[in-house]
Amino acid sequence: MKIYQIDAFTSQVFKGNPAAVVPLDQWIDDTYLQAIAAENNLAETAFTVPNGDGWEIRWFTPTAEVALCGHATLAAAYVQVKHQGFKGAVLTFDTRQSGRLTVERLENDLLAMSFPAIAVEESNQLEKITEALGAKPDSVKFGRYSPDQIDYVAIFDSEDTVRSLSPDLTKFSQLDSRGVIATAPAKSFDFVSRYFAPNFGIDEDPVTGSAHCLLTPYWSKVLGKERMQARQISSRGGDISCTMNSNDRVILAGHAVDYMIGDIFI
Repeated sequence: MKIYQIDAFTSQVFKGNPAAVVPLDQWIDDTYLQAIAAENNLAETAFTVPNGDGWEIRWFTPTAEVALCGHATLAAAYVQVKHQGFKGAVLTFDTRQSGRLTVERLENDLLAMSFPAIAVEESNQLEKITEALGAKPDSVKFGRYSPDQIDYVAIFDSEDTVRSLSPDLTKFSQLDSRGVIATAPAKSFDFVSRYFAPNFGIDEDPVTGSAHCLLTPYWSKVLGKERMQARQISSRGGDISCTMNSNDRVILAGHAVDYMIGDIFI
């Protein structure tokens, strides 16, 4: 099987978020999908299978399958355009838990993903989130990707506070979530974030597209803006153009670049 490692949400190798993409002719046993993702040891590995004019897509962390992943979808679209010969304007990916996702090709190699907008609700987990992050947020909310997968959103008033967070990863086992998004208004962008998901094998994710399905509707309402520029301030860092497209859709746009192409033997 062919495997591609792509740096997503960046135009520069060694930046953004690395994702593996494995295009398949048909689905193989889930045991192999999870084993390949564990072997890659990246935040996500995306697997695609042709489905009519588009593809089915699934995403695996090193330890579990996830309901939605942005950067690996961006990487999968990039692979189809750059390496698999796709010539159309819009790519379509069908998912198991998040409906149909589309990716539009824009000018200057920009790829714009249409994802579900996920509303956030108030949470009563302020104390546990404070213990896990090592700093007390102004408020804590949560958003639900699927019936059994949520993320908490810890909202701070300062970009500097988010940047200086040093979480206690052992405390995340007390949380019933996929991960925790820490976010704040930004100096040079509309908002910034960091994302921690040790419960799913990811201590800190470099750039998290799915998290912006929650962050885009939240900050759009707070800032009174439909179009925003976001920065995930991990050590690698990455930029996401976020647009509140409607009540139930967000557009997340970014670039991607090749890092590695190889073959899997099993």
